[in-house]
Amino acid sequence: MEKSQIGISGFALKWIAIITMVIDHVGAVLYPQHLFLRIIGRIAFPIFCFLLVEGALHTHNIRRYEGRLLGFALISELPFDLVFYGRVTMEHQNVFFTLLIGLLMLDIMNRKKNTIYPFLAFLGAIFLAEVLSVDYGAGGILFILCFYFLYERRILKQAAFIGMNILYFGMGVQAYAGLAAIPMLLYNGKRGKRMKYLFYVIYPLHLLILYVIIKFIRV
Repeated sequence: MEKSQIGISGFALKWIAIITMVIDHVGAVLYPQHLFLRIIGRIAFPIFCFLLVEGALHTHNIRRYEGRLLGFALISELPFDLVFYGRVTMEHQNVFFTLLIGLLMLDIMNRKKNTIYPFLAFLGAIFLAEVLSVDYGAGGILFILCFYFLYERRILKQAAFIGMNILYFGMGVQAYAGLAAIPMLLYNGKRGKRMKYLFYVIYPLHLLILYVIIKFIRV
């Protein structure tokens, strides 16, 4: 991706995604009557998918990247279950699993170009996302694929993402995820300040805080 002196860095994008994610979960758990919180929260996931593709194409060690996602997917599953289901369950898996499946797909696609393996990796990723019932399911994998294959096409990539989001998820609240195209279009291609583990830590931590509020503070 061409770098520009103007716009926002990957660091800023991550903070936009983190803040809107927390707003989304606060709305879902504590204030479900306030739909605008969920609307704001729709911005988070597409940005995480966008940044995942950036990371996959620029990381020096994709195995470590995959290992981090797997580790925090496992760490986050208990607080995720407790916050959204009130019990330990395999009914739905947290977003780290979605991103991990997407990264594994991109890993194979990068290493096995000009073979049938990229197509098989895509089918396998869709299958796993649906069978494991990860956050956003196959739709999340399609977002990642869109950002990957249209990586160099800045405007077309976002237009395709918006259209895909509406076609797959419909015109409900999730349609507002298209608003994420605005900060992504402002991305200047620069990483900015390093914050490798911040999102990894914030995700399970904010879920634990929400669980404490639900269980011990909120009446």
